[in-house]
Amino acid sequence: QMQQGGSGGGPVQAGGSLRVACSGRVNIATFDCMGWSRQLSGQERAGVATLEYSSGRTEYADDVKGRFTIARDDAKNALYLVMTNLKPEDTGMYFCAAQAGNIGAYCVPGIVAHFGSWGQGTQVTVSP
Repeated sequence: QMQQGGSGGGPVQAGGSLRVACSGRVNIATFDCMGWSRQLSGQERAGVATLEYSSGRTEYADDVKGRFTIARDDAKNALYLVMTNLKPEDTGMYFCAAQAGNIGAYCVPGIVAHFGSWGQGTQVTVSP
């Protein structure tokens, strides 16, 4: 129910910024909780950011806090991840995700892996 384009992932040099985006095949207003996860080389997929629309609450994984910002634009039916001060270790595949219904306190990065709707992924490449 989510779709991601292949663009927006760089490559970019360390310290640079990127914005990755995804859009909904359905109206994203049906999703109160949306998020991003990433799969780094040799690692399991891990949640990095979530946004609970009803409260405006955002949550971030410790290793991206202060550098990444999650945002959504319902008029464009889109979800974004704005990434600044990028590091080579941020290189990986980034996936948007959404969960139907109101999951309240479970709208956190640690739960993104269990969300029901996923984009196809965008490769992000950060060079030293």
